[in-house]
This record gives sequence, C-alpha cells and structure tokens, in this order.
Amino acid sequence: MKSYKFFTCDVFTSTRFSGNQLAVVPEAEGLTGDQMQKIAKEFNFSETTFVLKSEMNVNRKVRIFTPNEELPFAGHPNIGTACVLALDKDVNDIVAPVNVLFEELAGVVEIQISQDDNEILFCELKAPEKFSLGAKVPSSQLAQVLSLEESEIDASIHVPMEASVGLKFLFINISSMQALRKIRVDLERLSKLSSFGISTNLHCYYLDNEKNCINARMFAPDLGVREDPATGSANCALVGLLAHYRQCNSGMFSWNINQGIEMGRPSQLFARASKIDGKVADVWIGGNSVLVSEGRILLD
Repeated sequence: MKSYKFFTCDVFTSTRFSGNQLAVVPEAEGLTGDQMQKIAKEFNFSETTFVLKSEMNVNRKVRIFTPNEELPFAGHPNIGTACVLALDKDVNDIVAPVNVLFEELAGVVEIQISQDDNEILFCELKAPEKFSLGAKVPSSQLAQVLSLEESEIDASIHVPMEASVGLKFLFINISSMQALRKIRVDLERLSKLSSFGISTNLHCYYLDNEKNCINARMFAPDLGVREDPATGSANCALVGLLAHYRQCNSGMFSWNINQGIEMGRPSQLFARASKIDGKVADVWIGGNSVLVSEGRILLD
C-alpha cells in the first residue's frame, strides 16, 4: 500500500477555520491524473493541488483540481501551496522570504513569499496570463440567474462581462451590499448561459469607492463549487477589469477585497493592477495562509 503526505491550510486569512480551504499533496510523483481527480473529490474542497518536479527548470510543477476537473490556473491554490512548501520541514529550497516559480497549464506563475508583522506567511502572485476581456451579457438575463431585480445590477462602470487572467469569469457589479447578500443562483437559468458559450463562473461584487474596498461572492457550480469563500483568480481578473475602466492612462491601483462572509468563512485578499499607456499590464493577488492539518493519503 502506498501513501502520500498531505497538508490542509486556510488561505486568504490569518485565522484558522476561516478563509478558503485547500489540500496540498507536496510530493505527488507517481500519482496519475485520474488518481489526483479522485483525491480532490475525496477532500471535496474547492481545489486540491499536487506538487511535482518541474519540467521547465523552475521551482515546482503544480496541478490544480476542483472536485470535478483540472484547472489551468487558480489563485488561492497557488497562495496556499507556496505557504505549505515554505512551512514543510522536508522542503529545503523554499524558505521565506523568497520568490518561487510554479509551472502550470496556464504558464509559469511567479509568487513572492514573505512574513507579515505578526510572522504569518504572506504570499503574492503575479497572474500568468495577460488580462483579457470576453463576451458581454444583458443585465436582464443575469438578474434572473441571480434572483435579483435588474435595477440591482449596476452597469455604470461596465455591463456584466467576461474577463480572464488565466481562468474566465463573468463579472457582475451589484448595486448594494443588501443585494449582494440576497443573491440566490438559479441553476436552470445558469445552464442556459453555458449553452451559449458564456462562462458560468459568476463573480458578483459590490464596490465601495469611499473605502476602496470590494465585497465579493463567487459561484461556480459547474466546477463543483456552489460558492467559493475566496477566489484569487477571479479577483485578479476583477482588478484588471476595474483598472481597464479607470479614466487614466497609466498608474498602479490597489483594492482590499472581502469574500466568504455570507458562508461564515470570512476572507481578506489584497489585489493590485498596473496600467501602462492605456492598457492593463500586470495584476497581482496576495494574502495570508495558515496550516490546519497534516496526514497521509492511503492508496491500494
């Protein structure tokens, strides 16, 4: 019988039992893709990562699985995996403070690992792909999907639309915190979006300009994630979208992001985006992570 070490951690939080859960298998050599998918289903977290030797001469290769499928890129799995490797006593080449490179399906992901003032690990990643825009969807159609009134979708900055930095999401600006909290996804209506080739990864947010703060909720039932307490890849694309629509040619913009409150797993993310000559150049997402458990997975 073979066994593989694993860790679980909470990501985008400095407090255990909040943030976004992640399982990490730090020495996954020998596991097949099918076995990885079964292990991810067993943990049933929004994502599980498997760490392998790099084929591109970078620090590690990382494969990311939801309970239903493999992803090319995701934010909180990268942040949490970097944290786990930095805390794993069997890992000698990744010790904070340090920059690491992870080989993934979406490309090479750069992550800076440091410690905050309370000596808790803080990791920030740079999105592997350039910011890009996708299809637009009528507010009336999205209101029905979210069980909201059309007036509760704010189209003053942008209409509901797709954007990506490695994984595509559909972004909907909600008019108030009250409306954000009462969202209920109609799965039957959501499935119709998929039939038109529209992303069913819904990232809904309320922007508080006075506090420079974003409150967000993310729903991805087609990935096996009914609601996610913290979504790094989505918030990366979101800050790229907001920077894209800023009425200035160049600059660096940053936001504090709260997510997971409605789920009882409050998360805090820190995001920034740079804009050069009218175009979004790079985006980053960062946050704390804490270890929760460790053990071994048994395979026949």
